[in-house]
Amino acid sequence: MKARRQAKKLLFAIVAWAAAMGAFVFFRYAQTPELPQWARGNADLATLAVYMGVIFGSLHWMSNLITDFRIINRLPYIFSVTFKGLFLLLGAITLAYMIQYLNMWAIEHHMVPLRQMLTAQILYSPSFQALLIYLVVVRLGLAFIEQMALLMGPRILLNIGLGKYHKPRYEQRLFLFLDMVASTSHAEALGDYRFSRLIQDSFNLLSDTVTNNDAEIYRYMGDAVLIHWPLETGIVHDRCMNVYFEFSQQLHWHRHYFEKHYGFVPEFKAAAHCGQVVAAVVGVHKQEISFFSDVLNTLTRLQDQCNPLGQRMLISGALSGRLDNQESQYKRTNLGPIKLKGKQHSIEVFAVSPKLASAN
Repeated sequence: MKARRQAKKLLFAIVAWAAAMGAFVFFRYAQTPELPQWARGNADLATLAVYMGVIFGSLHWMSNLITDFRIINRLPYIFSVTFKGLFLLLGAITLAYMIQYLNMWAIEHHMVPLRQMLTAQILYSPSFQALLIYLVVVRLGLAFIEQMALLMGPRILLNIGLGKYHKPRYEQRLFLFLDMVASTSHAEALGDYRFSRLIQDSFNLLSDTVTNNDAEIYRYMGDAVLIHWPLETGIVHDRCMNVYFEFSQQLHWHRHYFEKHYGFVPEFKAAAHCGQVVAAVVGVHKQEISFFSDVLNTLTRLQDQCNPLGQRMLISGALSGRLDNQESQYKRTNLGPIKLKGKQHSIEVFAVSPKLASAN
């Protein structure tokens, strides 16, 4: 999963940089009546853009990969952006020096002058300084887009940009609500600062699990988080249940870290529910896509039943009826109709547990 996700990021970087380099090459030579000596046609210009897109896209991806390490990731964002920009510029300058060295070596050995190669002419033209400035602008622009995608979610950012939810629309959605067990006592024992670090460390482990199951974060609410899918996406391969149990496994794998820094391993309880919601963009200065429906209220009330029922995860009967029971790796136990707080009618509630765990 991680390899596939990194491959997507690399592909995005290469495509974005190829487009940016295509624009640079086009505007660089659009004002000249003739093509440069090394180019026999527009195809050579396109080839140059692709080559530079692959080079700078790969450097872009590598800089992001380096800054994903926890030590760098926790530094102020300005340091991360500065590092990414310097990494890209260092790569560009190194590439230029390598080409210059090859040019001199080729001439000395009476080989075909490498200055006729595509990249040599563009890097050693009078516009090289302009290219460096352009690289900085593009890198900052892509860094801004990437940061916005992290803050809002890539799909939400795309949908807002396309204006998909400027008018309210009905959708079928599946929601998963995760909440820390005994969070109040943990907060009192740790204090505000250490408790906030605990939340950061916990939800950092959640991010990969959410991405691997094609989910999106809807909202963080203190020590709780609300995750969602389009309904048909969330029920495939038990994704709505995978997120919770894979997250719990991640916490268990990092138990030594949590015990060392906080004295305990955090635990979470979960509830999942689905139904029709209205999605719309709200706000002016800080826009977000919000969902309006009784589904969310029911989900919250359902999650409140985890402690009284002594269960780690509960799902509604409406969701259970849509899941594939035969190929599922989870056991669903019918707890019967339960009347939730503030609700007039009872709903079917199911407890969820891994089949392997239940077999043991």
